[in-house]
Order: sequence, then structure tokens, then C-alpha cells
Amino acid sequence: MRILVTGGSGFIGSAFLSRFVPENPHHEFLNIDKLSYAAHPLNTQALEQLPNYCFERVDLAHFASVQRALKKFAPDRVFHFAAETHVDRSIRMPLEFVQSNVLGTVNLLEACRQFWDGDQSPVFLSVSTDEVFGSLGDSGAFSEMTPYDPHSPYSASKASADHFCRAYHDTFGLPVKITNCSNNYGPRQFPEKLIPLMILNAMEDKPLPVYGEGLNVRDWLFVDDHCEALWQVAERGKLGETYCIGGGHDVPNIEIVKGITKLMAERRGLDSLDHLITFVKDRPGHDFRYAIDTSKIKNELGWQPSCTFEEGLALTIDWYMSNEEWVRQVRTGEYQNWIDSHYGVAH
Repeated sequence: MRILVTGGSGFIGSAFLSRFVPENPHHEFLNIDKLSYAAHPLNTQALEQLPNYCFERVDLAHFASVQRALKKFAPDRVFHFAAETHVDRSIRMPLEFVQSNVLGTVNLLEACRQFWDGDQSPVFLSVSTDEVFGSLGDSGAFSEMTPYDPHSPYSASKASADHFCRAYHDTFGLPVKITNCSNNYGPRQFPEKLIPLMILNAMEDKPLPVYGEGLNVRDWLFVDDHCEALWQVAERGKLGETYCIGGGHDVPNIEIVKGITKLMAERRGLDSLDHLITFVKDRPGHDFRYAIDTSKIKNELGWQPSCTFEEGLALTIDWYMSNEEWVRQVRTGEYQNWIDSHYGVAH
């Protein structure tokens, strides 16, 4: 089997490749990525010597480049991870999110439609977010039947991408599947996200900025559990269907931050780091609560999270504390210079 992965040098994509490339030496994997700011070459460095892995720098916004990659590799499976994902950045730069998340997805869908030409044996799996559903009140959970109600440019761009995936399935018969996941966390996540930002700031006694009063609720999913769910959906999920993937740990953000300060203080031999918590002005359109009903994927595919939040958070903290070089390169941007000199401009 030939498996094409978009955005495989980013956080979730690299976790997916790091697991499944070594586990499946009989499958070939192609990682296409434009290597934007959140993609780090070190994430997939260990895979470069494996005979079943290859990489090409491709910008999904350039249709001809996507076409060439598909014709050259002839994939049987497409795992579409590539996306701009940070809500705060989408508020500052909404057009970049439309370019990457909407146009990039449509270009990939169209290239697959042309290449597969009605063949129903391949699979196109689009990896999306629970943010497309909007915000919950004090109770309830998102499911596959929840209407879309995006509130940020990021979630609107992902909602649009989801709609195009369904349109290509319904109109052209493209063999599409969609997943909507909750907040991922784990090693190698870019430090603008909540958990790695708090970990790295706590390592250096910097303020831990928390929006509002920290009462916004998110569900947290360990990245390795997410990758396993995606593999199961691609292999055994139904074409044209959506599967919601969550970690079953929906708590206020302030509890997440205090959990991090507790573990970090223990590792640093300190009584507490709670004094670093700093409440800042809430961001515009900040959804109040997310929670995921995972009944469908559990009942149909037998998937459920295997890592508790406490286990996953401890693993994540230990990884960041043990990988200072990765952190340094991300913070200084030095890795971007290496990307430009080694790969040139994405095509």
C-alpha cells in the first residue's frame, strides 16, 4: 500500500508517521509538507533512513504541484493533516487560513478525484477539529450529528474544508472519510499551543498567560491515541462517514495549567509555581466549552483512549524537559533557515 500524508512534519502528522512507518515496512509513505513555521524537520529525522519513507516539499495551495505529487506516488490512502491550526493566528491572518485550509484541501480533493477517476478502493481521510461545531453550554457533547457553528476564522476554514470533502464524496463519489478531534497534546507540539507554552514558560519562571478567568473547557486527547483512531477509521470506517475522536477529559483550562505547575514544581524541587499564573484579556469569539461523544467510533471500531490525561501530561512534560535542542531551534527559528537552505521554496 502507498500512503500519502500531508503535513507530516507537523505535530500530529509526525506522530502518525513516527509510529506507522516503522510498524509497516511493507507500506510506502510519502510525506508532502510545505514546511511552514510549525513544521520541524527534527520531527521526522529518524525516518529519513528508512526505505519505505520519502519526503517532498509541496505547497497544497499550488494545484500543479499537488497533481505532480499524486501522479508520481500513486497513493492508495491519503491522510490529510496539513492545516493552519492556531486560533490566535487566524484572528490576525485570516486569509492565510483560507489559502491553506480551504484552497489547499480543495486542490488535494480535486487532484485525488482526477487521479483515482472513480475508483472506490482508495481512501481520503480528512483530519478535522471539533471547533467546527462552535461552543457548548454547561452540558452536552459534540457528536457526528451536531450542526456546524464555527466562530473563529480557523474553525470557519476547517468547516469549509469539511463541507468540500462531503461535497466531493456526494457529487463525485470520492472515497472520503472525515474525523473531528478534540484538543491534541503530546511531544513535539509547537509551543504557541496551551500545554507546551505553559510547560516551557514554567521551565524558565516566565508568566503563564491564561485567557479570561481560565474557565473555558476543552477536551484533551493524547496524540498517540488520536493517531491510532485515525488508522482505524481509514482501515475500517465507512466511506462518507464522520467520526468524532475525543480524550474523555474535558476540564477548565485553569485546571490544566495548575496540573502543569504542580508537576513542573515537583520536577524542579519547588513548593509551587502557581504564582506564575497570569490572567489576560480573553480573545475574541472564545468558545466556552468543548466535549466529545465518542460512542460511534467506540461502538463501530472498538477505539477508545488508552492513555489517561495524567499519564500523557507527565510524558509530555518529560519530553520537553529532555529535548532542549528541539525547543531552542523552535524558539530561535533557526530550523527555518535550515529548511530554506536544504529544500528551497515550496512548490
